[in-house]
Amino acid sequence: MQERSIKIMSRETYNYDKIAKAIEFIVANAKAQPSLFDVAEEVCISQFHFQRVFTEWAGVSPKKFLQYITAAYLKEKIRETANLAELAEFAGLSSQSRVYDHFITMEAVTPLEFRSKGNGVFITYGFHETPFGECFIAVTERGICAMAFVDEVTRNEQLTLLLKKWTNAALSEKPSVTQEYINRIFDPSGQTPARLPLIVHGTNFQLKVWEALLKIPNGSVTTYQQIARSIGVPGAVRAVGTAVGDNPVAYLIPCHRVIRKEGILGEYRWGSLRKKALIGWEAARLEL
Repeated sequence: MQERSIKIMSRETYNYDKIAKAIEFIVANAKAQPSLFDVAEEVCISQFHFQRVFTEWAGVSPKKFLQYITAAYLKEKIRETANLAELAEFAGLSSQSRVYDHFITMEAVTPLEFRSKGNGVFITYGFHETPFGECFIAVTERGICAMAFVDEVTRNEQLTLLLKKWTNAALSEKPSVTQEYINRIFDPSGQTPARLPLIVHGTNFQLKVWEALLKIPNGSVTTYQQIARSIGVPGAVRAVGTAVGDNPVAYLIPCHRVIRKEGILGEYRWGSLRKKALIGWEAARLEL
């Protein structure tokens, strides 16, 4: 019998909803530089409570957080990432991901798994709260095969997408099992480091792009042009953009770290506001 997760407004969900609304307000009114009181009033909680909630989540004040998602700051981060790539190449590192992948490894499905659409494969999935809202995750015995940020509407969409790729696999909803993965991903403190293997469906081109995404350091950003150059196809920027958008494992394959060369964050498969939250949150944690 499948385990059924009960959908409630958890403290973490409540906090992210308030934080997302606050970020949206801060960005929209950046020139006016709204006060802490103004932002707290917008999200309908007390100034004291909002300051505590936001600082617990981001590690910095709302005003400081805004600096991490401005075009000027992001353009500088793009230059830094380009320099890191050049230094790694000069030093003879065959793969930056050895330094930056945070124990994440990725492999493609086998030809047999692809042809049979998962026949004989057992997939466990669950829905969980994270610092960035609710998340869907699916795992096989070989690793994580899907991950996405969801809401009430997109929950069923993720299951449909999973079944499309793994039509003949045996699916079972067991949040008690997948919770362990969520803990390792979003709350690794105090845990023994362990690799997070990913098992993905994709073309050779998509796999190259996703491997390049794994090499982007935590807290850094890059551009579609830089990704295209890094995989040896500088003229395929549009195709790179499509592959980035087709990322099957949110957050762990960090497609949110790819932005436009002007320092503009651009769109994100799971919401442009969530992309701001992810990039600002990662940048803030580099200074903690």
